[in-house]
Amino acid sequence: MTHENDPARAGAAPEDANAAVVMTHGRGATARSILAMQQEFSRDDIAYAAPQATNNTWYPNSFLAPVERNEPGRTDGLAAIDRLVEGFVEAGIPHENILLMGFSQGACLTSEYAATHPARYGGIGVLSGGLIGETLGEYDGDLGGTPVFLGCSDVDPHIPEERVHDTRDVFDSLDADVEERIYEGMGHGVNEDEIEYLRGVVAEL
Repeated sequence: MTHENDPARAGAAPEDANAAVVMTHGRGATARSILAMQQEFSRDDIAYAAPQATNNTWYPNSFLAPVERNEPGRTDGLAAIDRLVEGFVEAGIPHENILLMGFSQGACLTSEYAATHPARYGGIGVLSGGLIGETLGEYDGDLGGTPVFLGCSDVDPHIPEERVHDTRDVFDSLDADVEERIYEGMGHGVNEDEIEYLRGVVAEL
């Protein structure tokens, strides 16, 4: 029996996979829609999973609002990612073979998850997003050189460029290997350069 909040899955079964990718969708999108990105990665030994937000929205307000105004959505979203990550680990896929990626709201949750659950991951892909909250909290821990990709437009209507830089600085402080790319005039979307970069990360998993 499936429920509306069940995660969507594709690719290899977790117990047969060599690596895993957790993909978190943006506001108004679905787990299925972001899962389609796995076609870009053309590897059949990877298990893909995408959590599904209630009513397709993780939290109600801007990610720059005070944190309490996006609860319990923020916490529920982080828990949804955590269930998938822990499921993969239990199936025998170590953190360093898991890529976490997301777009928009999903990118904000992905960056927040990585910063609050630090480990050596296979990679973190933050597409048009950044850490959550009006002001950034204290993050501590060690990402052990995890490759982190931050891609965003300089004129994104939802994501100020300044927050992308702040997110970069936090990941630097957590000992991640950060690649930040700001695209001129792109708006709110994902481009081929970002896909190409993540393809390289997936190839290394």
